[in-house]
Amino acid sequence: MVTVMKKEKVEEFVAREVTEIIAHTPLELVDVEYVRERDWYLRVFIDKEGGVDLEDCQKVSEQLSRVLDEKDPIKENYLLEVSSPGLDRILKRDSDFIRYQGRQVDVHFFKPYEGAKLLVAELVGRSTDRRITLRTASGERTIDQKDIAQIRLHIDF
Repeated sequence: MVTVMKKEKVEEFVAREVTEIIAHTPLELVDVEYVRERDWYLRVFIDKEGGVDLEDCQKVSEQLSRVLDEKDPIKENYLLEVSSPGLDRILKRDSDFIRYQGRQVDVHFFKPYEGAKLLVAELVGRSTDRRITLRTASGERTIDQKDIAQIRLHIDF
């Protein structure tokens, strides 16, 4: 009998499996997304000190594919993508907020904050109650993370 898993459950399941696959490697799991665009995509983002390469992504993809074929937790047809989170990676986990303290970030708001939906600032940190402290030219400010759509590393072009 095939059990239908909800999006969040698929992401949790895949995160557990990938964590096990990379347990004794220098790789770390950054994020898992299971999203429907035109088709369903299962995206796994991995990283390591110095960045991941194609071989890292291929190894994780092959091992994860075997697990997914064996356990068959996803009813829909989907495309599996394993890649780096990119230079402008989204910050989500506690470790992200620690690792990238002092870096410039793009803070995207759900609704305008001080008249803008985007703020570029230095990340000071995140508290245990999920409040983000940022430093701008006008000083430090602390914002509740629930008001923030996403925080990405800032890239100067």
